[in-house]
This record gives sequence, C-alpha cells and structure tokens, in this order.
Amino acid sequence: MKQPRKASPKSLENAALHYLGRFASSRANLKRVLLNRVARSAKAHGTDAAEGQAWIEAILDKLEGLGYLNDAAYAENRAESLNRQGKPSNTIRWALKSKGVDQDTTEAAVAKLSDEMDEPDRTAALALARKKRLGPYRAPETRADHRTKDIQALARAGFGWDLAKEIVDGDGDGVRS
Repeated sequence: MKQPRKASPKSLENAALHYLGRFASSRANLKRVLLNRVARSAKAHGTDAAEGQAWIEAILDKLEGLGYLNDAAYAENRAESLNRQGKPSNTIRWALKSKGVDQDTTEAAVAKLSDEMDEPDRTAALALARKKRLGPYRAPETRADHRTKDIQALARAGFGWDLAKEIVDGDGDGVRS
C-alpha cells in the first residue's frame, strides 16, 4: 500500500486547492478531508495532530478570505442542483447537513429556492417523473397499469403522497388532467 505524504502547511494548502478545483465544498467538508489527511500523516510519520488542526484552520480562513470557500454560495448552488435532479426539499436539507452546512445557511438556501420558483417540490417531482418516465412520461397504453408503482416511486423519493398522485395523474405540465 502507498505511504501517505507527510502533512505540512504547504502540502495541506495544495491538497485543499486541488480538492476545490475538482469539487464544490463547504468549509466543514473540506476540513474533514484535510483532517483525514493529517490523521493518515500522523499515523505514518508521527505528525502532530493538534498542529495539523491549527494549520487547517489557517488554510480554511485564508481560502474563505480569498472567496474560494463560501458556505452560502455552496448551499444555494447545491440546493438548485439537487432540485433539478428531482430531489425534494427535505432531501436537500439532509444533503446540505451531511456536508456540514449549518441550519441557518441551509434554510436560507431552501428559502431562496422557494423564492425563485413557485413550488420547488412540484418542479423536482416533475423532473424525477420525467427522468424515470413515470406517470405522464410513460407510454399511454401502460400508464394505468403502472399508476400505483409510479406513485410509490415518487413517495419513496421523499415526495408527499398527494403530490405524487397529482404528478402521476397529471398531464406532464404539473397540471392535473
């Protein structure tokens, strides 16, 4: 197995910049990534974990100051992306929480989503139905036979039962037929 590199302030900063070049991230998520790197270095090279944490905090502060890390912008972009993928608001909240975004920032991102579109959950449910070819996006001759399964699929994805029935019974424009 490959030996991990010895952690230093410069190597951690390079790792953080490389990570941010590939992925959007919250401060807490990037901190978790860098702490894992320090832990591997401590195990292999005896790096002081407390010193590594201090380096990480300084790097995170620097990256925030430069504008490379912004939890609010990350939360807004991630919420929009998940909504387009067909994820309901509760799933968006959970996803942001799992990446270490605080509750106030998460709620602000979900509220912004609600401000920008009338019904974000309906939009997401329609996107998921289109993607999975459920309800109005299914072949007309098989639509009635799969109605219950389609409603259940939307409900399992996290949408309310009533909304799932409206989408499946609708015409594909979000309007009940």
